[in-house]
Amino acid sequence: MNIPDAFLFDMDGLLLDSERVYLQQAIDLLAPTGRDPSDISAFFMTMSGTSGAKALHKLTAYLGSHDHAVSFNEDWHAAVRADLAVNVKPKPTVRDTLEKLAQAGHRMGVVTSTHGHRAREHLEVAGLLHFFEQIRGGDEVSAVKPDPAPYLEMAAALGVDPTRCAAFEDSDPGITAAVKAGCRAAQIPDIRSPHVALPDLGQYIASDLWQAVAYLGGFGASQK
Repeated sequence: MNIPDAFLFDMDGLLLDSERVYLQQAIDLLAPTGRDPSDISAFFMTMSGTSGAKALHKLTAYLGSHDHAVSFNEDWHAAVRADLAVNVKPKPTVRDTLEKLAQAGHRMGVVTSTHGHRAREHLEVAGLLHFFEQIRGGDEVSAVKPDPAPYLEMAAALGVDPTRCAAFEDSDPGITAAVKAGCRAAQIPDIRSPHVALPDLGQYIASDLWQAVAYLGGFGASQK
């Protein structure tokens, strides 16, 4: 397998162990209203990789009114921001993987649905920002995942062919975007419902980022 020209990473649930923060803050906000924590958890697992208007639509259906969804969404994200400002950690194997790629001189970028300035803050707190040549947030692209635009636009910003990029995602919308863009794609599932099958898109499924990067040729291996 040829070594990719660039390595592109999702952030929440892939590089950062932040999806659990989103989930816990949702439980903390909604459980006092009488909702069962297991029900809250099951619903918020379906929110992984969802952003913008689609996320608000799902919240409206779950909470029963648009006004309630808007109010909750504001409180939820404020609580998450406060937590992640001081308490965001890389996922297992992430730091070692990025260090090895950096030592080999590989180009790296982050393609996330989180707003760009927040993504940079979170990566800085986690001590990972310096690894990346480019960051593209959900407010910095023409369309959000599962549309391929975020990956296509990141590849263009780096001046590389998207088919020569390796992309790494945890969520179904994210891996769909990467595959549609033509990237070599690997999925490392994070928080998800055990009743929902992974999409069958031809992506490699890995248990951690080190395994995924090794498989896609990041360490100079010719693996299949």
